[in-house]
Amino acid sequence: MSTAVIVDAIRSPLAKGKAAKDGRPGGALSTLHPVDLLGQVLRELVDRNGIDSATVDDVITGCVSQAGEQSGGVGRFAWLSAGLDETVPSVVINRACGSSQQAADFAAQGVIAGVYDIVIAAGVESMSRVPMGSARIGQDPFGPVVAERYAPGLVPQGVSAELVAARWKLDRETLDEYSARSHARAAATDFSGEIVPITVPGGVVVDKDETIRPSTTAEGLAGLKPVFETPENSARFPEINWSVTAGNSSQLTDGASAVLIMSEEKAAALGLRPRARFHSFALAADDPISMLTGPIPATEKLLRRSGIKLSDIDHYEVNEAFASVPLAWQSHFDADPAKLNPRGGAIALGHPLGCSGARLLTTMLHGLEASGGRYGLQTMCEAGGMANATLIERL
Repeated sequence: MSTAVIVDAIRSPLAKGKAAKDGRPGGALSTLHPVDLLGQVLRELVDRNGIDSATVDDVITGCVSQAGEQSGGVGRFAWLSAGLDETVPSVVINRACGSSQQAADFAAQGVIAGVYDIVIAAGVESMSRVPMGSARIGQDPFGPVVAERYAPGLVPQGVSAELVAARWKLDRETLDEYSARSHARAAATDFSGEIVPITVPGGVVVDKDETIRPSTTAEGLAGLKPVFETPENSARFPEINWSVTAGNSSQLTDGASAVLIMSEEKAAALGLRPRARFHSFALAADDPISMLTGPIPATEKLLRRSGIKLSDIDHYEVNEAFASVPLAWQSHFDADPAKLNPRGGAIALGHPLGCSGARLLTTMLHGLEASGGRYGLQTMCEAGGMANATLIERL
């Protein structure tokens, strides 16, 4: 079997998204079509590594809201938008929030199996132009049998985040303190090595994240109202002390990311230096009401498969969909908080759904290189109770 290595990993800046019912203007990337956003990232990935675009075997792209401007083969059209070779195919996949992490896993597994020599894993989401949930407006994605099985009904992810907080006894102060720390860590990080500039209509160049608020404090976040507290929810879940707010949840964001993955042999033949190798993979799922607890069994499975102890891993990326998710994971494993999202996470940077998996991988790789760490673990909660876990080793 071949060894799958990461040659490069980059992302766009992350810009404020625009909610479907929000009257505020969108952020710095909201005027750019998602195909062209990802296209610029793909072009830079190919150019900076000096590869012939025709030699890429596939472009595996994560995208969640596959509707409107993201309803076609967004990776294929982004590749064409970038002016790259027409003969290269692409496929779009959706494993909810973990879509581009799954894209990277599939890409690496294809290399290991000998199907690919060179493959790109990418992700994109314009939450300004294609609001979250666009693909199912007016539709029932669950069906009557699932509704009957989980009567009185499945719940929004924010309610799941509240259930996780209640189960792990995470109070409002703890959630807000963690969220302020996410902003502080992101503000203290130099992301320039992983960000590529994006040009938007009108010629403006965007080269910095616009979501980080360095002045965020737990005291300031304490003034925000819980989002999911309603009489109906309170009656159904009396155990919840409603604490999930916009301030301790991930931000709506626009962004794109891409990772260049090869066999070790191909990288050597091209004179390219591998920066990390894929070590182990795992998938797991939990119940769809708690929904966000999947990273725990996914991590347990990964550790069993890898034979590596959590304490031997230098960097943990646990997606900050809500503050309760990484905090519950940390509590379950008694993990070192200094290693958990050390560059901040989606609470500060935002969570452009389809982009986030490859974005976390990009940030983790650059973080390992900056710290000199060896192993990095990435895991993400996903709608329906699913989760991915991926272990890489810096080379």
